[in-house]
Amino acid sequence: MTTSAHLKELGAFLKTRRAELSPRTVGLPDTRTPRRVPGLRREEVAQLAAISTDYYIRLEQGRMQPSAPVLQSLVRVLHLSDDQRDYVFELAGKANDRPLRRSGQKVQPQLRRLLDDLAATPAIVLGRRMDILAWNALGAALVTDFSLIPEKKRNYVRLLFTDPAMKQLYPDWERVAGTAVAQLRMEAARYPQDPRLTALVGELSVQDDDFRTWWGGHHVAALNVGTKTLHHPIAGELTLDWDTLTASTDPEQQLVVWTAEPHTPSHDGLRLLASWAATHQQEQHQQ
Repeated sequence: MTTSAHLKELGAFLKTRRAELSPRTVGLPDTRTPRRVPGLRREEVAQLAAISTDYYIRLEQGRMQPSAPVLQSLVRVLHLSDDQRDYVFELAGKANDRPLRRSGQKVQPQLRRLLDDLAATPAIVLGRRMDILAWNALGAALVTDFSLIPEKKRNYVRLLFTDPAMKQLYPDWERVAGTAVAQLRMEAARYPQDPRLTALVGELSVQDDDFRTWWGGHHVAALNVGTKTLHHPIAGELTLDWDTLTASTDPEQQLVVWTAEPHTPSHDGLRLLASWAATHQQEQHQQ
């Protein structure tokens, strides 16, 4: 293909990907009004990518060669996969400028605000590899004080296998940990060349016989919903349902929340723990 043909193919590719996305998928309000074209409007893509509408129109028409930063913004806005990202960089003649490694994840501002508002509900945000990106006060009170764990070590699976307190917290630790390994293997299928995930698996395989055995079993599980029993040192025995909500603005970030059936001892235990967490947090701020 000539350069002109590459750019026309790039424009057609962007247009097709744009048509596959809904406003809700990228965090825009869905007005429910009929749209003349499927998917996002060109001006919506331009707004999300922080470029002018005219610039984006010329991209779709094959009349503009985008810069690497613009391409990276479009990769994010259009939720392109790694292969699709490589493809658009190749078409734009920017193959040497494409990111070789994924950038570190930061919790989405919307999720951060939601976490802070969930005063009576334990919650954490998980990213790639089941890394713990953020948490609220009750989430820390329920599981552990994540702020004491170095950022590069904040991983839910690593925590289960390296913190002895987790076996005290989860009476059925083997089921909980085995499920987490199966969920991590699902992550490995999504990101087969992620060096940090490979390093995590290697580390835990060397350190823990159970992890090595369960990883070798090739079981997989999605991170969705379930029920866990916890033996908490403050709240006592808790039976909690957990649910996973995927962020529309970043599908690689998931909000995990724990709730209890109303009018049960577990519900009362969560309220007790919430009161303790609020008092503990206030005391920390006063120090």
